[in-house]
Formats: sequence, C-alpha cells, structure tokens
Amino acid sequence: QVRLVESGGGLVQPGGSLRLSCSASGITNFRSHTIGWYPQAPGKQRELVAHISGSGTSNYADSVKGRFTISRDNAKNTVYLQMNSLGIEDTAVYYCNRESTSKFAWSQGTQVTVSS
Repeated sequence: QVRLVESGGGLVQPGGSLRLSCSASGITNFRSHTIGWYPQAPGKQRELVAHISGSGTSNYADSVKGRFTISRDNAKNTVYLQMNSLGIEDTAVYYCNRESTSKFAWSQGTQVTVSS
C-alpha cells in the first residue's frame, strides 16, 4: 500500500522558517519518482511550488524561489521542504505527491500557518 505522510508544519511568525518532511512507504523504486510539494490555501486549489527528480534536480515556482529548498534522502524514502522567509501568503495545508498525471492518493497534509 502506497503511503505518503507529511509532517513538520506549525505556526510561525512572518520571516520564520519551517522544515517539512514527506515520508513514503510502499513505493517501489522511490528514487525513480519526481516528488513535489503542493500547498492548498483556504478556498483555493492545490498549487505545485517545488519538485525534485529522483536524481536530485529541483525546480521551483517563482513565488518561492530563493526562499524554499526541496531535497530528498532516497535511503530514507523522504523528501523535505526547507521553508525560509515565510510570509502570510504561504499559509496553507502542504501536501506532497508524485509530480505526474498519475498521482498517488492524497494524504492528510500538514498545516503551515504564518501569522504575527
């Protein structure tokens, strides 16, 4: 059974940082999958902001370039998102999933709230 579990969210002040984790299990050849982070703000659709290939090539949406860093540890079947210089606009539930038309089932996500 494929499972993706997000963790690491929380409440931070503007300018603060968080490190999110996406732990995978039940996925054959995890390192062959491109994995992305998809925040969903209240009342909005999920938005891809960063993804990383199995070989470690990363890409970012303009909205997070220079602030977020995606990485992965294939030995641990885990993808990370280091989030720095957080702003109010980053408030969302953050999900991880395969960057593909063939998505895995969405998990519960982890809440990131940026507030003063």
